[in-house]
Amino acid sequence: MAEDVPLRWLTVFLDFPAGTFEAGVAFWRKVTGSGLSPFRGTAGEFATLLPASGDAYLRVQRVLAGSGGCHLDLHVDGSSAALEEMADRAGALGASVRRREAGELVVADSPGGFTFCLVRWDGESAVPPPLLTGGEASRVDTLCLDVPPAQFQRECSFWTALTGWEPGPAPVPGFTGLRPPAGMPARLLLQRLDSAAPGQRVRAHVDFACSARERAVGWHAGLGARAVGGFAYWTVLADPAGREYCLVTREVSG
Repeated sequence: MAEDVPLRWLTVFLDFPAGTFEAGVAFWRKVTGSGLSPFRGTAGEFATLLPASGDAYLRVQRVLAGSGGCHLDLHVDGSSAALEEMADRAGALGASVRRREAGELVVADSPGGFTFCLVRWDGESAVPPPLLTGGEASRVDTLCLDVPPAQFQRECSFWTALTGWEPGPAPVPGFTGLRPPAGMPARLLLQRLDSAAPGQRVRAHVDFACSARERAVGWHAGLGARAVGGFAYWTVLADPAGREYCLVTREVSG
């Protein structure tokens, strides 16, 4: 299915409220081993986390309203017309298209309210290698969508159809993973929440794959994270800005 859809790369955006932007960016540079591009945007609100090698797939944004979170850019191969076709495809599948900018950018919300963008592919193809700390490896390899239970099946169907990626159950009940084609820097995982407030929108967090999770937890804590909860296969942490993310025990690729 993936070859029928012209998606060639994805970018995960970490969105920070203005008051925590500097501390949040400093922390994520450390835990990903990244450099930082020059700031850009009309108010200098965007920057890219630059890996030591490979192509970038993590970016940061300062937001003026709300509590921040994550959003996703999907990079479309082809002309401006191909981008517009993907936007039409998203709309037909149930997305709300909020903004179009001259065949270069489309901003939309999934049926459950998760914000994503369609952008032009710029030839990115080299997945960055894992970060090695003390001989142990870790890498951000997953964007996990946290979905209210009533929205779960619709979101799974939407993202499967939009990306063309094959869905499959995860080892833990309540999760569905979408398997990207080779060469993508991260996968999508959908988590069915146990409960949700009325009108709650789909949000997201990132997962690190870790070769030695307990050591990674200690290293992240030393950089300013705090532990929120522990489970059989993952540990939930919060960064200095309060953003929750997970360290997961699994093979680290890249």
